[in-house]
Amino acid sequence: MEERPWDARIARAMVQPFVSTDLHPNHVTTLGLLVGLGAAWAYGQGGGWADVGGGLFLLAGIVDHADGELARMSGKTSDFGHRYDRIVDLVVKTALFTGIGFGLRSGPLGLWAVPMGVVAGLSLVAIFTIRGAHARRVGSVAYAQPSFAGFELEDVLYLLAPVTWLGGLATFFSLAVIGIPAFALFSFVQARRAA
Repeated sequence: MEERPWDARIARAMVQPFVSTDLHPNHVTTLGLLVGLGAAWAYGQGGGWADVGGGLFLLAGIVDHADGELARMSGKTSDFGHRYDRIVDLVVKTALFTGIGFGLRSGPLGLWAVPMGVVAGLSLVAIFTIRGAHARRVGSVAYAQPSFAGFELEDVLYLLAPVTWLGGLATFFSLAVIGIPAFALFSFVQARRAA
């Protein structure tokens, strides 16, 4: 049996007390949207607000998994809920990188930081879109990610918070602006070959 990722395990424990309540997974998704947009706003303020953004982003990441865990545990899964969760995830990630760009615009990257953040965010949208289209052709195996010791490839984004707190946000952001579009291109090429 494959080991469940740590964030999914934490999310499962978090929603366990709510399984028999009226709390709906879509309510949790909406909470994730609000927390994620709060993180993007805080990052966009720059300075010490970025530290707050890091904490909010960690929370948003866990909440992002909590809705799915609650849906499965309570039997409240739906096509709408799945689509809503995907859209919220993409909106939050795009807003997050755009917000980081705004927050870094008075640093060494200057005004270039804003379009760089938009490119990184939209590249994440491209990755999800490509992988989603591929999954519709070949099944859920297309969503499989390399994992190690309970961490998946996308979990590298959780490093954003500690990197922010340690003063390495501009470096992390610069690497993400290179790495995310490169991975989007790689995903596109892979999907084309598979098709």
